[in-house]
Amino acid sequence: MIGIGRSTGKRPLAAAFPGGDRIFHRIFTRLGCQGRPPNFVVELYPYANLAHTMRLRQETAHVRLSDILRDAPVPVIEAAAAILLAQMYRRRLPTELRDLYRRFALAHSTRRHIARVRRKRARRIVHNPRGVAHDLEPMFAAINLEYFDGNLRRPRLGWSTRPWRSQFGCFDPSLDQIVMNNRLDRVEVPSYAVELILYHEMLHVKHPLRAAACGLQAHSAEFRAEEKRFKHYERARKFLDHVR
Repeated sequence: MIGIGRSTGKRPLAAAFPGGDRIFHRIFTRLGCQGRPPNFVVELYPYANLAHTMRLRQETAHVRLSDILRDAPVPVIEAAAAILLAQMYRRRLPTELRDLYRRFALAHSTRRHIARVRRKRARRIVHNPRGVAHDLEPMFAAINLEYFDGNLRRPRLGWSTRPWRSQFGCFDPSLDQIVMNNRLDRVEVPSYAVELILYHEMLHVKHPLRAAACGLQAHSAEFRAEEKRFKHYERARKFLDHVR
């Protein structure tokens, strides 16, 4: 998983990970990566999630592992290294390492740890549902009444401070908030398109993440079927497909 968590002045940006370079060299060889191994500089970084990054610059690979792995067993560190190296060098990721990392990531203790970290580090929005063109408060109330019989609890609502490229909305259960992409907060975006995205995120409130064979499942068959109950579903999807 690739991502960046915001840090504050109260904690260091990164900390050296003793022995991390040896782990990456070992996995580099195990995967049969081509060429001479780079000089690995491995750090623990206070990401807001279980995120890891690796950037290759000339002869040096700069690796940042989430500090959530600080006390993880060595095999889990090796599995994280294998995931990054397999992506970088286009090598096959051994099934046993993939499954080992997945078990760690999905473990209840890990999920609880991630939730605690996100509550401290992730950006908590101010409840400010009224945008320039669209107000999420009455939208939420109307959708709640029509599709949830008025029984869905309301999380914090707000708009992103910057436009997002890859998603229209996000429900963060750790922070109990729905954040909508401010690209949708424009007069040329019809209310039914905004409502579909808000309805989608409200379904995430109703249907929490759950473990599945392929990892954490966010969109079950039940979720997708319920999403299509939205009365303007097809019309909204067609509009959103062309939003820039």
